[in-house]
Amino acid sequence: MSNIAGKAYAMNVITPIRWYTVWLNKLIFWIALKKPSTLKGLITLSLIHYARWVIIGRKQFPHLDPKQPREELNYSYMLFFSNFNGSWDQYVDSFTFAIPGGLDLFWKWNIRYPKSVPLTPFHNYIRYNQIETIHYYNAYPLAASNDIKSAKAVKDALIAFQKQPLDASDEAFMKRYNALVRGLQHDLGEMHPTPIISMSAYQVQRRQRWHDGRLKQEIAEQAMLDRGMELANSTNSKGEQHGR
Repeated sequence: MSNIAGKAYAMNVITPIRWYTVWLNKLIFWIALKKPSTLKGLITLSLIHYARWVIIGRKQFPHLDPKQPREELNYSYMLFFSNFNGSWDQYVDSFTFAIPGGLDLFWKWNIRYPKSVPLTPFHNYIRYNQIETIHYYNAYPLAASNDIKSAKAVKDALIAFQKQPLDASDEAFMKRYNALVRGLQHDLGEMHPTPIISMSAYQVQRRQRWHDGRLKQEIAEQAMLDRGMELANSTNSKGEQHGR
């Protein structure tokens, strides 16, 4: 599975929608763009990189060759794309709690949409219609969305600091520098590899280590450590018996 790249997860959901209600969905999307306050709960979720809804009409799928049979589709399709940090359940639950009414509006006319509440039917609906990602590239695999925002804040602050006059006294410079560091305290965190958020992610990482040769080395090193511990315990046990 390639849904996971570093700390990010890629979600793709394709759901059928009645073709004669597409115009209603597009109107709702237009209103949401014109009034961002309708998505305020979603925008405040820091774990989300982005979220996008797109509707493809039943006659808009590409026809690549004259020999390709024309598709007679009964439905149009709504595509939902999103990247986020954290586990699948955390993300879907956060969406439900942040904009339950918005989700119901966006998916209202989709076939067999169960509503966002209660959670279990909504989870089942998303799982059933989710398409696995074949390839997923992440430019900053160790960075969550908040790390990227912090990096931008640090960069902007350093550029502004550099533009200040250089003819000030040492005391004045140190005062400005200390103020800069204090102001960036919440943006100077160290990044670390992602924790295991699912067994799927664990297996992806394990396979990668195996192909790199790291897993064999780790297994051999662990075996040596275990053998060393056995010998040490055996020696200690014999020493205790001899002391008696």
